[in-house]
Amino acid sequence: MERLAICLLIISTSAKAMMCPKRCSCQNVSPSYTILCTKTGLLFVPPTLDRRTAELRLMDNFITTLRRKDFANMTDLIHLTLSRNTISQVMPYAFFDLKGLHALHLDSNRLTFVNEEHFKGLLNLRHLILSNNQIHYIAPGSFDDFIDTLEDLDLSYNNLVEIPWETVGRLSSVNTVGLDHNLIEYVPEGIFSNLHKLARLDMTSNKLKKIPPDPLFSRIPVYAKSKGSPLTSLVLSFGGNPLHCNCEMMWLRRLTREDDLETCASPPELMGKYFWSIKEEEFICEPPMITHRTSKLEIMEGKSVSLKCKAVGDPDPYVRWISSDGKLVSNTSRTMSFDNGTLDIFTTRFTDRGNFTCIASNAAGESTANVELVVNQFPNLANSTGFEKETESGLSDILTPAKSSIPSNETKSRHDRKVVVAELTSSSALIQWPPQSHIPGIRMYQIQYNSSLDDILIYRMIPSSSKSFFLSDLVSSRNYDLCVLAVYDDGTTALTATRVIGCVQFTTEQEYKQCRSLHAQFLGGTMIIIIGGIIVASVLVFIFILLMKYKVYNNHPKSNPAKVTNVCSQTNGSQSGTIGRSSSKLNERRDSIMQDISGTSMKGKTIVDLTPDGEKVTVTDTTFITTNDVLSH
Repeated sequence: MERLAICLLIISTSAKAMMCPKRCSCQNVSPSYTILCTKTGLLFVPPTLDRRTAELRLMDNFITTLRRKDFANMTDLIHLTLSRNTISQVMPYAFFDLKGLHALHLDSNRLTFVNEEHFKGLLNLRHLILSNNQIHYIAPGSFDDFIDTLEDLDLSYNNLVEIPWETVGRLSSVNTVGLDHNLIEYVPEGIFSNLHKLARLDMTSNKLKKIPPDPLFSRIPVYAKSKGSPLTSLVLSFGGNPLHCNCEMMWLRRLTREDDLETCASPPELMGKYFWSIKEEEFICEPPMITHRTSKLEIMEGKSVSLKCKAVGDPDPYVRWISSDGKLVSNTSRTMSFDNGTLDIFTTRFTDRGNFTCIASNAAGESTANVELVVNQFPNLANSTGFEKETESGLSDILTPAKSSIPSNETKSRHDRKVVVAELTSSSALIQWPPQSHIPGIRMYQIQYNSSLDDILIYRMIPSSSKSFFLSDLVSSRNYDLCVLAVYDDGTTALTATRVIGCVQFTTEQEYKQCRSLHAQFLGGTMIIIIGGIIVASVLVFIFILLMKYKVYNNHPKSNPAKVTNVCSQTNGSQSGTIGRSSSKLNERRDSIMQDISGTSMKGKTIVDLTPDGEKVTVTDTTFITTNDVLSH
C-alpha cells in the first residue's frame, strides 16, 4: 500500500508540473520550464501559464495587449519573447513582477511610444529588443530600472526623431546600441564618452548631417565591420546619412577605416564623393559673415523690442548677444534669444540703453556687429530738486517738455492736482482737473494723450479759464494714457514753462453697434411684412368680388328683350344737326318697313338697316304683330 501511494503521488506531481496551455508545447528540463506557443493564433497571453516558467516564447501570434495580470507572480521567468505579434498597448507595470527577467523581445509589433511605467520592475534586464515597431517617443526615465545592467539595446527601424540621449549616456554596461533606420537628426557631442564597454554603434540610415567628435572614438580603434576587428575596438556604422563634409568632420576622416561606403551629400563640390576618399584639405569651413542687423532703435521705457542679427557661414553660425553692460544675455522672463539671431526684450528698462553686440561664431571663426538701443524714460513728473514722480500703473508713451519745475514752497498735496475722467463712453470722455490758482501766470492748459496700440501723441490746447475738456473721436475698447499740463510764464527766466498737473489712464467702453443695427433691421423687416400682407389681402378681396359678380351674372334669368322704338347713330366728329337728320331718316325708313309688313307676322327674325352715314343698326328677336292678329285676340 505504501508503494502504491508513493507512485500515485509521483504521477499526480508530474501531471501537475507538466500542465501545458492548449496548442502549446512545454518542455520540463530540470530545473527550468519552457513553454513554446509559436504560430498558434493566440489573441492574448494564455491565462493558464505555469508561474514557474523560466522561458516563454509567444512569437508569431496575434496578441494585441499586454495586461498586468498576464505575467503576475512569474518571478522565475528569464527569457520572454513576444516578437512578431500585433501588440500596440502595454499596460502600466505589465512586467513589474519579472524581477529575474534577462531578455525581453518586443520587436516587430505596433508600439508607438514607451512610457516610464512600461518597463518598471525589470531590475535585471540585459537585452531589450524594440526594433521594427512604430515608436516615435521614448520617455527619459523609461530605462532607469535597468540602467546599470542593460547590455544590448536595439531601437532600429522605428520613427524616432529624438532619443533620450541623457539616458543613453548612462548605460555604463551596454555593448551594442542599434539606432539605425530612424529619423535622428542630431547627436550631442561627447554623449558616448562614458560607454566604456561599447563595442558596436549603428547609426545607419538616419538624417545625420554631422557626427560630433567624441572622446570614445579617439581612445579605441574604430572599424566599419565587426568581422576581423579586435575585441577592444568599436564598430561604427553611419552610412546612408546626408553627411555635410566640412571641417567639423575632419576628426572622423582622420580615423583609420578599411571601407569607403559612406558618401557626402554636401557641399555641392563634394556631393556624391566617398567620404574616405576625400583629402583632408577639402574638408573646409567658411567663417561667419553678418548680412543683416537691426539699425538704431529708439523705444519708450517699458515697451518691447526685437533686435535682429542674421549671419551666414559654413557651418551655420551660432549667434549670441552681449548687453550694453558687457554681460552675456541669457533667456529669462524678460529676455529671449532665438536660434535665428533674434533677441526679444519684452520689457525695456532705462538701463538697457546703449550698444548691444551681436556675435556670430562657428568652427571657422566669428563676426561681431553693434546695435544701438535708445530708451526714453517715462514723462518727467518732477523737477530737478529730486521730487520723486508718482508711480503709474502700466506703460505710457507720453513725452513732456524738458523744462518743468515745481516751487519748493509748494504745500499742496498731489491729490488736489489729480486729473479725473468723467462721463466715459465708447467714443468720448470728459477730462476734469481742479483749479491751479497756486500757479501764477497760466497762459493755457495742454492735454497730451495717446492710445496703447500706437505711438502717435495727440496735443490739445485749452484756454486757461477752462477746468474741463471733452475728448471725442476715441476708439472703443482702447486703453489711453493722458496727461494735463499747465503752460505758464516763469518769472525767473522770463521763459514759458510747463508743469504737469496730473496723468491718468482710462479705457473706453465697448461699443454695441451690431445689436442696435440688428434691432433696426428687425423693425424694418416687420414693416415690410405688414405692408406686403395688406397688399396681398387687398388683391384677394378684389378677386373675390369679381368672382361673385361673375357668378351672379351667370345665374340671373334671361328677360324678354325690350322693344326698340328708336335707334340713334352718331359718328365721330358729326354735329348736332347731322344727328337730327340721321334720326329723322331712320324713323322714316322704319315706318316704311312697318307698312310693308303690315298684316304679316314675323317672329324670330333679324332686321338690319343702314343709317345714312353707313352705320348698321340691327334689331334681333323682334316680333311684329299685325292689326288683324290683335283683333282676333
